[in-house]
Amino acid sequence: MVLFFKRLARAAPIAFTRTFHGQSKSAATSTFGIPFGAIAAISAGASFFYYNSSQNLVHLDQINEETGVRTALNPDKWVEFKLQERAKVSHNTHLFRFSFDPSAKLGLDIASCLLTRAPVGQDAEGKTKYAVRPYTPISDPELNGYFDLLIKVYPEGKMSQHFNSLKLGDTVEVKGPIEKLRYSPNMKKHIGMIAGGSGITPMLQIAEAILKNPDDNTQVSLIYCNVSPDDILLKNKLDVLAAKHPNFKVYYTVDNPSKDWSGGKGFVSKEMVLKGLPGPSEDTLILVCGPPGMMNHISGNKAKDYSQGEVSGVLKELGYGEQMVYKF
Repeated sequence: MVLFFKRLARAAPIAFTRTFHGQSKSAATSTFGIPFGAIAAISAGASFFYYNSSQNLVHLDQINEETGVRTALNPDKWVEFKLQERAKVSHNTHLFRFSFDPSAKLGLDIASCLLTRAPVGQDAEGKTKYAVRPYTPISDPELNGYFDLLIKVYPEGKMSQHFNSLKLGDTVEVKGPIEKLRYSPNMKKHIGMIAGGSGITPMLQIAEAILKNPDDNTQVSLIYCNVSPDDILLKNKLDVLAAKHPNFKVYYTVDNPSKDWSGGKGFVSKEMVLKGLPGPSEDTLILVCGPPGMMNHISGNKAKDYSQGEVSGVLKELGYGEQMVYKF
């Protein structure tokens, strides 16, 4: 297992690799990775709520029928995972590592997300009310014993505030995986990505799956937009991936650039897409994930029934059809 400090050093700005949950650097390195279309991606929309007080938690009782491998995740039951470590990545974003039996596989496919839930009181009938939120792990699904979630903490976010309150050893309830885009190696010659904020997580999941596979020749181009340079999540990690892999390119743009900023400025424009992403083609797929405003500008949001809906915005104006765009 790769040590947490080494992984975070690639993932977060250097300023945030020095301490972990109040520990010293040496202490931190001693421990340490239906289709459900109605669930939005990590960066979209508000928390989801539903009521359930009768389901029991289970632990590692899911068996993959195809492989016979025991998996930590269960798509039908809520499972408790223990918080093993946490680290600050930016002023409002944290990395959370949850552990499970290392003899089991996580059971996550590319590209899939997890559902998390936390109790938020009771309804009028006295039943427990839960906040439910999807998150996409950024750790390699093939790693045993842990998975990592990158979570932006919002002032009014019930689920993200719950995560922020967790202490080492606390547990969180998880269900999944929830399949989003079923990726297969070389399914397209070129994949373009447009991500905003924490919408980087499904992009990173797919990009790393491509880059670690020597038989996958897919070209990957990412445009990553944020409010300011300080809000760019996992920049060091993305830069290392781009430096090591000639088939991965990343371009950053921010709304509020600093004086020494040399990247893009402002919203993703037609010019940025034309210059940085593959053009419309049967061999092209453009992935989009970000807050509703960004989605509306780039591709249009999903339909009311949470299906993909029509393509609009910048991508439609540039000639991309519905089969060339996937909205997380």
